[in-house]
Amino acid sequence: MKGFFLISFYLLPFLETILSITFIRILFIAKSKFVYLYTKQNYTMNQKVLLTSKEVNIILNRLACQLIEKHLDFSETILIGIQPRGTFLAKRLKSILENDYQVANIKIGFLDITFFRDDFRRTDKPLEANITQIDFLVENKKVIFVDDVLYTGRSIRAALTAIQSFGRPSGIELLTLIDRRFSRDLPIQPDYRGRQVDAINDEKVKVTWAEQGGEDGVFLINNNQ
Repeated sequence: MKGFFLISFYLLPFLETILSITFIRILFIAKSKFVYLYTKQNYTMNQKVLLTSKEVNIILNRLACQLIEKHLDFSETILIGIQPRGTFLAKRLKSILENDYQVANIKIGFLDITFFRDDFRRTDKPLEANITQIDFLVENKKVIFVDDVLYTGRSIRAALTAIQSFGRPSGIELLTLIDRRFSRDLPIQPDYRGRQVDAINDEKVKVTWAEQGGEDGVFLINNNQ
């Protein structure tokens, strides 16, 4: 019995230390979990999912079918992705048309509109232009402008001016994944739309693509929260 008390006397501080460390670790883990859940909750509150990856894929296939119905083999039609974000959508549509619907030899180009916008002088920061890559003339061709989001219409107005440097198309159409019909500044409407979204000026529609390292999706972000 005396030996037991002697051992307990020497082990007690050691046990207290272990219990203290264990308790501190539990508190740290609990705090980390709380911070994670709080951050995740706030992130979710500020961002609403409009389209999942599966829904985006369904819409892209529908848009591809609508294009085939109107333009058949695309022998007289050209896809023009508006830089920077319309290029992802244009490339994806071209891939779907060629791989899933066997439409061959689709011409595609990318158009930068940076210095054709009517508001490009209103920024305090130097503008960085993107690459215009159109290795053909659009003279007497049917041009389809492709952009991810149609909002005020000013980007499309700029594209209408910029494309004239490559010829006079026989016609121009507009395809957009998201049509924000509120706050349109110009009388411009899409010929092909993936989804119509009603959003106020304080909200931003963000489109993400798997090619950017994430996954396909469309999100509505509230900038005031």
